Amino acid sequence: MTKPLLKVSDATVRFGGLTAVDHVSFEVNEGELLGLIGPNGAGKTTALRAVTGVVQLSSGSVELDGQRIDHLSIDRRIRKGLSLSQQLVKPLRDMTLLENVVLAAGYNKTASPLKALVNVDDAAERKIAQAMLDKVGIGPLANQKPAIQPLGILKRLELARALALQPKLFLLDEPLAGLNSKEARDLASTIVELNKSGMTIVLIEHNLGEVIRVCQRLVVLDNGRKIADGEPRGVMNNSEVRAAYLGGDVVAEKGGVHASY
Repeated sequence: MTKPLLKVSDATVRFGGLTAVDHVSFEVNEGELLGLIGPNGAGKTTALRAVTGVVQLSSGSVELDGQRIDHLSIDRRIRKGLSLSQQLVKPLRDMTLLENVVLAAGYNKTASPLKALVNVDDAAERKIAQAMLDKVGIGPLANQKPAIQPLGILKRLELARALALQPKLFLLDEPLAGLNSKEARDLASTIVELNKSGMTIVLIEHNLGEVIRVCQRLVVLDNGRKIADGEPRGVMNNSEVRAAYLGGDVVAEKGGVHASY
């Protein structure tokens, strides 16, 4: 049996009297593209933040590649192999696209001040950065500044920066948000290519048509609880998912999803 790359067990997150994540368990297998979905306020982003350490678990555990990481700081979890692409893209606008990615690629050199002082040659990081920009389809724009780029390019820059950390597990928080239908489909296809190249991915996304098209499995949260886990079209036809996520009848069809509200 394949050992899961990520194992979230009985995870609970409370903020005062509010339970944002309620005894949630799920696994992500190596090489998988998993969709973590649910309505607004379902607890998806909080669950992802509990994995990365941005928020602390009230109870439960998180394992990466067979090792407990829920006691580690954010930077130590990243060094163990996590990388998160944020929904809100905030590049360093006075740097070029390449320089933004170089900064991420040099994460090992910034582990300690001494390491940073003695490692001043960034040729290796520039090579990695260019490769990551090429991988997400914006290599020719390497020497341009983020300030002149449309949102679709900035979203790809965010992917490149996260990939430069050379993660075992790539976490994507609503990468398609704010994009038009063509941009969203193209970026979703890029995510599929990253997965095909060997990257294990967890995707939070509200664009159900693209989620169903690209993801191999879905985990659905509602009110902080897991309500479904399985093959996309089967999950989207689950009556509890229809009621909680979409508030109506849903028929998952080839190439998209039809919802009646």
